[in-house]
Amino acid sequence: MTIDFRERRLSHMSLTFPVDAKLKDGSPVQLVLADERDVEPLRRLYRVIVEEGNSYPHDRFPEQDDFMDYWFHGKSTVAAYVPDRAGAAGMVGAFYLKPNWPGRARHVANAGFIVAPDWRGKGLGWLLGTTMLAHAKQLGYRGVIFNLVFSENVVARRLWDKLGFKELGVVPGAVRKNDGMYQDAVIMFRSLLER
Repeated sequence: MTIDFRERRLSHMSLTFPVDAKLKDGSPVQLVLADERDVEPLRRLYRVIVEEGNSYPHDRFPEQDDFMDYWFHGKSTVAAYVPDRAGAAGMVGAFYLKPNWPGRARHVANAGFIVAPDWRGKGLGWLLGTTMLAHAKQLGYRGVIFNLVFSENVVARRLWDKLGFKELGVVPGAVRKNDGMYQDAVIMFRSLLER
């Protein structure tokens, strides 16, 4: 399947992985359902994100079992490679999708995203976000919630707003920053039901 970055109705499409796409600058990217081949590339990329300290709660890189629990166990994980998995030097982005709660509320998904620093501002976040929405809907989720969007992560908050997420509330001082100060976290939600 090939999609264009500018496709705004992706959430209504049926996905078949791998997905070959183009970013807004024309760069080819391939999205794959992650498996054991993707563990080490994802570990390398996630280490960079954790060290930045701007978007995930880990204050140090998790041990192998914790990493696998966070990114793989009980989750659908999608990895992005440029130009594709076979020819890429490394992973450029990823997301996971999982039930936010068990049982009667498992129809509400939770997702987490990462984009490599060198690939920010090229539309990869938008592509991952729209793909996640389509994948979540295809898996039967009725909505997606983000429990911990760092308030100072303006780029992410703007992206989620453009993708139809609404702010439900703020958790004051939820996140300790690298400098020891605290920032709020925003809870965001989007329904996947037809409007």
